Amino acid sequence: MKNKQPPFQITNTIIDYVAEISELVGKLSLTNHLTSSPQLRRLNRIRTIHGSLAIEQNTLSLEQVTAVLNGKHVLAPPKDIAEVKNAYEIYERLEDLDPYSIDDLLMAHGIMVHDLVEEAGVFRSHPVGVVDQEGHVLHFGTLPQYVPDLVSQLLDWTQNSDLHMLIRSCVFHYELELIHPFADGNGRIGRLWHTLLLSKWVPGFAWLPIESIIHANQQDYYAAINAANEAGESTVFIEFMLSAIKASLIEAVNVRDEMSDDVTNKAQLRWNKIQVYLQKHDYITNANVQKLCDVSSATANRILTSLVKEGRLIRCHRGGHWAYELLKK
Repeated sequence: MKNKQPPFQITNTIIDYVAEISELVGKLSLTNHLTSSPQLRRLNRIRTIHGSLAIEQNTLSLEQVTAVLNGKHVLAPPKDIAEVKNAYEIYERLEDLDPYSIDDLLMAHGIMVHDLVEEAGVFRSHPVGVVDQEGHVLHFGTLPQYVPDLVSQLLDWTQNSDLHMLIRSCVFHYELELIHPFADGNGRIGRLWHTLLLSKWVPGFAWLPIESIIHANQQDYYAAINAANEAGESTVFIEFMLSAIKASLIEAVNVRDEMSDDVTNKAQLRWNKIQVYLQKHDYITNANVQKLCDVSSATANRILTSLVKEGRLIRCHRGGHWAYELLKK
């Protein structure tokens, strides 16, 4: 039946994520922040491409991806270099794509796998089995004769559903992977289209590197797909993707604050993060501060030393290592 809703449940977790993400979008002033800085836009675009391709076993590091896109020579497999250039080209066209157009979807695939796949820009003509990194079969893709109609129905549902775009985009992402309409490049196109759909809700999402968060949580990404496949519906995948979007927005807020020239503001932000961490943990280490504040070990040490001098933290010995606790007053 045309426009039939794919199977999933609206859970309290999903509702909470939608509310939290919407609040973060407002707090960040997403469009203004992420579209006003050309340097930040390019950095995030490169992180997006690196993350999405790394999920598919592309071997280039973030530095190598940056070098390729800066026109520098990189010693790497030609296929991996071509994937980077192709992905950059289609992400740069994101604003011009219609997220509900089957022609645009095929065109995007053609660019994404240009000179890499025989069936580029067309739906696959052969049956496929989808496997994970260990070679385990996740599921068998839709038989090729049914692919065009199912993709068309999915696009129609995504366009006409009255559900929040945050939910619709996650459902589309999962269902496209389930159909597996292309001979190769399904994951890359699914993530591209997810970003495209979100950018039609809030334009700044075009510059938010959600793919890098997925890459950092790659095992959980595959686990969510597997769990959704076993359940026969996408609820767990929606929850995972919303958590990735939320994490990406939190990171963007932190980056915005890190870019502030106000040193006092930056110090307060870091202290706030440390206080939140210590609400759930008895102590904090240099490594924890590095991760929380996205700083080097030396900077983390300076932050902690400063907080000890200010009388906010006290140094202690935990598990054979130096750590820091809140000073009890």
